[in-house]
Amino acid sequence: MNKSDLIAAVADKAGLTKKDAGAAIEATLETITEALAAGDSVAFIGFGTFSTSKRAAREGINPSTGAKIQIAESTVAKFKVGAKLKESVKAGK
Repeated sequence: MNKSDLIAAVADKAGLTKKDAGAAIEATLETITEALAAGDSVAFIGFGTFSTSKRAAREGINPSTGAKIQIAESTVAKFKVGAKLKESVKAGK
């Protein structure tokens, strides 16, 4: 499922126009992104939690040359699956 498929499915389930569903999905994604950028987490009970994590600086190897390189510290987004979602996927629903 891609973004336009998701918009169509949400519009159908919620009885919205595709334009309204698209705007709602865009607003949701922007809000989650802004919260993560601010260092907050976003939790949907039963679905999962979006959060950030720090990756420490480390030494890596350039695969084409074999040379050692320094990889800088970074902040990455994480998603932890909630119990309801986990069970639904496991059951194939």
